[in-house]
Amino acid sequence: MSSRRDVLESGLATAAVLLAGGSARAAVGAATELPLITKTIPSTGEKVPAVGLGTDKFRSGEQDAIQAEIKRMREMGGTVIDTAAAYGDSEAIIGDALAALGVRDRMFIATKLVNRSSSSTREGEDSFARSLARLKTQKVDLLQVHNLEGVEAMLPLMQKWKQAGKIRYFGITTSREMQHAPMLEYMRQYPLDFVQVDYSLADREAASSVLPLAFERRIAVLANVPFGYGSVLRQAQARKLPDWAADIDVTSWSQLLIKYVISHPAVTCCIPGSTKLEHLEENQRAGRGKLPDAALRKKMEEAWDKG
Repeated sequence: MSSRRDVLESGLATAAVLLAGGSARAAVGAATELPLITKTIPSTGEKVPAVGLGTDKFRSGEQDAIQAEIKRMREMGGTVIDTAAAYGDSEAIIGDALAALGVRDRMFIATKLVNRSSSSTREGEDSFARSLARLKTQKVDLLQVHNLEGVEAMLPLMQKWKQAGKIRYFGITTSREMQHAPMLEYMRQYPLDFVQVDYSLADREAASSVLPLAFERRIAVLANVPFGYGSVLRQAQARKLPDWAADIDVTSWSQLLIKYVISHPAVTCCIPGSTKLEHLEENQRAGRGKLPDAALRKKMEEAWDKG
């Protein structure tokens, strides 16, 4: 038989758990009360939330967790999900989740194809057909040529797909600094809606090349690897979060790193990857509240470079 003390201790423990859960929910609620940050797609004027979701780590066996992430992302105001034919099970998992949640029409879905031939589009056509089937959709919001493989062959066809309503926007991607130079040439040559490029507080090369040209030519920018495949975030977390972070509604290093990226005038959306609900929520909080101005961005760069 339980003693009065056991019952009291059990009750206090339960109350503590409930209070902790309530505090966590309150923190998330407070974050979502801040204004949602949106950015404009220059070619149309359409606005999208400034923080999306990268999915290159999505794997089979994690369907329930990923569906919960996408559901929570939508609840917090996010819409942009970036995937690729080359990301294993990612497209199929996303397609199943969107169908189960019934939110496909409220999400901005971007995917990527590869066409390794410079003269044939067969591989790219097959890749896109598979993507539509896996995503369980008739069209995607953004179709991109992955890592610049097959740009010359595919972009004329992608323009036709856009005219036919199979895609809403088209673009090209890289996450490799060595490809920035050819990307610049393609940006000058083709009427691109989007480019996707690597950009972070620790890796600012794109800000001296790709981003200025995108701004000049009115091309939207998806910024990938804002955490440097994890290395930048690990370095950051070894440091004290600056006191002035609170001035831009930042409570963690991951939020600060994302806010730096999306505060660049040329960046339309940052797509940090996550496979855990708590990471998704943390990233989405960075898409609300205040952004650093030019002076604070400079201060962030100097603080980072100082180490």
